[in-house]
Order: sequence, then structure tokens, then C-alpha cells
Amino acid sequence: MNVRAADPREVDHLARVWFDGWQDAHARILPAELTRIRTLESFKARLAASLPHVRVVGQCPTPVGFCILKGDELNQLYVSSEARGTGVAAALMADAEARLAERDVEVAWLACAVGNERAARFYEKCGWRRAGTVGYEPEGANEMPLEVWRYEKRLR
Repeated sequence: MNVRAADPREVDHLARVWFDGWQDAHARILPAELTRIRTLESFKARLAASLPHVRVVGQCPTPVGFCILKGDELNQLYVSSEARGTGVAAALMADAEARLAERDVEVAWLACAVGNERAARFYEKCGWRRAGTVGYEPEGANEMPLEVWRYEKRLR
């Protein structure tokens, strides 16, 4: 599976993948205030701002999944509902881990919404371990800290 850098022409499509995936995984388990501000436009803006750090799988201009790195954090990983179970998420995870290791990150981490059992099972299958429950302020959430599961993986 080819993991590549995102193309600016893909922002609208990727925002839809992110919006739909976020609604599917988070809308029922996170505060209504956060759901209200997680609009399609908010995902477009965040993707555009993060574009140099976005990697995708799938043909341009309609990739089926993406991930974003932020420092030593795997900040986002989303796959369209149609591509779930096809190995896209595993390919994105392997690429993210390799890029983090290239940056000399010893222990990578990610935040998983408490209750997002599907994602938690995937992370554990990929060798990540739940390090605990911590406070986390989601990007653009204006001081709306959440309790999340912190996952970590030793890369070195």
C-alpha cells in the first residue's frame, strides 16, 4: 500500500473523511459542545494548517485515509468507512511510526477518546500500550479539556 504526502487538492475530500470518521467515533462519547464545534469547515482549516505533516493512502484527489504527526505525537489517524478493514490504517500506522523513529523519537504517544473501543483495539493490535488516563485539550476546543487514554509505543 502506497503511503504518500497529501496534495493540497485533497483537503476538501480529507476533511470529509475526517468529519465522517469523527462523527462515527466521537459524537456519541464526547461532550455536545465539542461536537458542535467539530464542523466540516473546522476540519478543513485544521487539515490545511497541518498539510506538510499529512500522509495519505489512496489516489489523488480522493484518498481513503490519512494521518498527521505533531512532534512526538501521532495526532490524527482516520480511514473512510469504506476502507476500514482493508489494511489502510495499518499502513498509515507503520508509516507514522517509521517517520517518528526517523525523528529520533524514543517513545511516541497518541490520545484516544475514553470509550473509543474500536480505536483502542487497533492501537493495541499495533503494539501500543495504554499508559493511563490523562487530561488533554483538543485543538481548537477553547479550554475544554477532556480525559483521554494516553497510548505509548517505544520506537527505539
